[in-house]
Amino acid sequence: MLTCDNYHLPITLQDALVLWAAAPEGSRLVAGATDLLPWAREGRAGEVHIPALVDLSRVAELHGYTTAKGRVRLGANTVWQAFLTDSALRRLLPCMPHCSSWFADDQIREQATLAGNLANASPVADGTPPVAALNGVLELAHLEGDTIVARTVAVSDFVLGPGRTVLEPGEIITAVTLDSASGYGGSFQKVGQRRSLVISVACCAALVKTDNTGCVFEDVRLSLGGVGPRPIRLNRLESALRGERISHGLIDRAAHMAAAEVASRSRQQYRRSVVVSFVGAAIRDALADQSDVVVNFQDTEETASV
Repeated sequence: MLTCDNYHLPITLQDALVLWAAAPEGSRLVAGATDLLPWAREGRAGEVHIPALVDLSRVAELHGYTTAKGRVRLGANTVWQAFLTDSALRRLLPCMPHCSSWFADDQIREQATLAGNLANASPVADGTPPVAALNGVLELAHLEGDTIVARTVAVSDFVLGPGRTVLEPGEIITAVTLDSASGYGGSFQKVGQRRSLVISVACCAALVKTDNTGCVFEDVRLSLGGVGPRPIRLNRLESALRGERISHGLIDRAAHMAAAEVASRSRQQYRRSVVVSFVGAAIRDALADQSDVVVNFQDTEETASV
């Protein structure tokens, strides 16, 4: 059972920040609110009474997106379904549609926001690996007197651990800014008992761009979730692949390197096995997802050896 004393529905960021700064301890911010009832249900939080709910879903400044200087700024109310239905976002953020297709179902995706997923700071949150791969930065705002003051923080620094972030009292996420990755192929791998509506054990996001001959890795971005308390960017693997000729053998060797990144406290051996499979599959799927490029492998899968 969930009850609250006050429900606020501000329409400007200024009003939202005023309400949030004044909200009693134990109050909650919501936008899509898709995680609120599951969080409150018996077995997770039991009987829950919240002093105030501040609903950001109608705050105008948090809607829409803009592009400038190779970056895409998503308002904090951008919902997951947008990555599937907006053709520009599909082109600019090619790993996000693959991630979104794994995220819950159509009804939830129409309400749930990317910013809310990041704010929950779950070690297995679907949103953190692709945002990390896209060099994501969160914009945070608070009030100083009557003035709105903003700061930015990289997603890798935003999440401190399970359920913990750098958000200060009175702060609200206003936007998520990502690299534009037009021309890249994207992929997202996730393990669970079914395709969606499941909390993942581990997940992997990949972005890959080849040269115009399809023979050489021009750029590679790889990020893992669920294998430690925070999202992990596989910088060493990325460096090992950039500038190299594309081969199944190279991909397999890189995938095995990723197993060393598993830092979770439970099911480590299982997660290592999953990560090796995921990273290899993510790179190959991202290669295949490139538009207007035919990838030329230097070997066949049958002849590749680790």
